[in-house]
Amino acid sequence: MRPLLLSLGWFFVAVGVIGVFLPVLPTTPFLLLAVACFARSSPKLEAWLLEHPKFGPPLKDWREKGAIPRKAKIAAVVMMSFSYAIFWFGTSPPFWRATLVAALMIGPAIFVVTRPGPGA
Repeated sequence: MRPLLLSLGWFFVAVGVIGVFLPVLPTTPFLLLAVACFARSSPKLEAWLLEHPKFGPPLKDWREKGAIPRKAKIAAVVMMSFSYAIFWFGTSPPFWRATLVAALMIGPAIFVVTRPGPGA
């Protein structure tokens, strides 16, 4: 199981780093998955990510407090809204489908918005 978790951890690190350069791909969720994989396979790599000068602080904030920075909350909700607008205007969905997709997007949006900030 250890080799699988190491491989997954490195895969998530790679996707997270790509997300640094592509604004539509989030970085932190993939790095959170990488930390979780490394926690079960390589404490050394887990510590490396948690101590990283750029990526470490948000990972630690999430792990210790479940905190999401205000800027990230705003970006997440704006991107969800933008995605819904593209869905709505791009596909002209029937009412039931538009309602279902809205409900599926509102749940995660509420979750993100209700998380504490890093200073809390």
